[in-house]
Amino acid sequence: MNVQIQTVHFDADEKLLEHVQKRIDKLKTFHDKITGVEVFLRLENLSQKVKDKVAEIKVSIPKKSLFAKHESKVFEESFDEAFDSLVSQIKKSKEKMYA
Repeated sequence: MNVQIQTVHFDADEKLLEHVQKRIDKLKTFHDKITGVEVFLRLENLSQKVKDKVAEIKVSIPKKSLFAKHESKVFEESFDEAFDSLVSQIKKSKEKMYA
């Protein structure tokens, strides 16, 4: 499984990167044919927005790409919400595949 983590408009600290990697490693338990994962952590520069930390996750499985995005005040929360959404998508996709 190829994993890419990119940060946009900021430099992520080691703690955040470890958190992301630890959660991404758990994806293997939900689907054994994941070929790639792309994570984008982005800081929106809109001063009016309180929820300016954006996490986007794209998961590639055979014949399909799954995507989730979430915004919040903290990167960990944004990532976790997007991750949970992706897990639901993976489970639904796997159910359809074997139905």
